[in-house]
Amino acid sequence: MSSEIYKEILINSKNLEVPYNSYQRPINFERVKKIAAQFDERIANEPKVSFRRGHYYVFDGQHTIAARKYLNNNQDLPILCKVYYGLSKEEEAMLFAKQTGVSAPLTSASRLKALICSNDASAIAFKNATKSAGFKFAGVKSNKRNRIACINTAFEEFNRVGADIYKESLKIIADAWAGKPDTIRVETILGVIHFVELYYGMYDRRRLVSQLHKINPLDICDESKILTPNLRGYKKYLFQVYRIYTNYSQCYALPIKF
Repeated sequence: MSSEIYKEILINSKNLEVPYNSYQRPINFERVKKIAAQFDERIANEPKVSFRRGHYYVFDGQHTIAARKYLNNNQDLPILCKVYYGLSKEEEAMLFAKQTGVSAPLTSASRLKALICSNDASAIAFKNATKSAGFKFAGVKSNKRNRIACINTAFEEFNRVGADIYKESLKIIADAWAGKPDTIRVETILGVIHFVELYYGMYDRRRLVSQLHKINPLDICDESKILTPNLRGYKKYLFQVYRIYTNYSQCYALPIKF
């Protein structure tokens, strides 16, 4: 990444471009109004801009720019910006994904989009593995089948267990519950992935799918609070999947390894 110091330059807002089609998130007009309502130019941060191929691309501060325009009767105006030179689009996206401070927290979907744009190998592998298992990513909520909204949890598990176990676990969830929205939850993802990882090569896949299909996936969460109050984290969901799979059957008994 370029180590060149930024330069502070006055740029007319009409010349500031926001790369929505690559890594930037859509503008949130409610956030713009909130910023505008308490805006004070004396303490406002300068937008961070990358000068690339003759264009000024905003990688941090688009809502502040929009608030300034909003306060100026939605007319363009000169804005003091921190302009960086020598950044690639991928480096801009990585900086956007890593932003901290007063910026609005990135949603998991926005962060993943930026990481993929930055050519982050792990993010790209995660996207490809999820797609090959028949799933897509969703926003905070989704009422469509085969959409993962708990992206951070899924990404962490993918990095932890690897593509093979991750994909097999998603396929089991899809086969058991047809990818319905209320089945792709933190509890089911953690429970099934940890079960598949722990008993890989030991469990009967048909049995697991069949047994999961018989229950409401919400029970994995609800019953973990009742039956396993002393277990913490993923273990309380793992235990529910273990209990559902064995169902007190001697034939399908598995050693307790957690």
